[in-house]
Amino acid sequence: MSVRFVVLFAVFACLLKMALAMSIDIQPHDNECFYEELSKGDKLTVTFQVGEGGNLDIDFWISDPENNIMLSSTKKTKASKSVTANKAGRYTYCFSNKISTISAKSVNFNANINLKNAVDKNNEEDPLKNEIEELADSILAIKAEQEYIVARERRHRDTAESTNTRVKWWSVAQIILLIVVCFWQLVKI
Repeated sequence: MSVRFVVLFAVFACLLKMALAMSIDIQPHDNECFYEELSKGDKLTVTFQVGEGGNLDIDFWISDPENNIMLSSTKKTKASKSVTANKAGRYTYCFSNKISTISAKSVNFNANINLKNAVDKNNEEDPLKNEIEELADSILAIKAEQEYIVARERRHRDTAESTNTRVKWWSVAQIILLIVVCFWQLVKI
């Protein structure tokens, strides 16, 4: 029974969800766009966080197959945005670093697609499948949160290492200055 459950879970997790986890670097004055083919009623959720570069903010938008902007946000460090497809076609989501003049930005993001047709079929058949779907949603949410925590930890570690390097060189400069002052006092006194 447990092997059957695991196989059933794996099959439905693959059918119900498509997830994409990526990290990209966006140069100043540049856009990076990604495309997803959606059917009517499918839900696209994009979760992102800026990990490195400048003020750690980015512009983001999602547009429909006719290039009408469905959702946009500006100067966000992190966000989770969702849209439901109102028609079948190629939907575009873009990250823009147009606001930055000198620094490239590293963006970590996940794109999750809930397939409406697969969900509708499952709701008619079995409550166990519904529980599996909820479990898959929870796992994806945990994965997104874990990736956010890893990116945040990386940023804090980089800050700590930078501070450590500055303190080390400041200490070396003070030691050199102390030796020079001692030598000067010995010579002049």
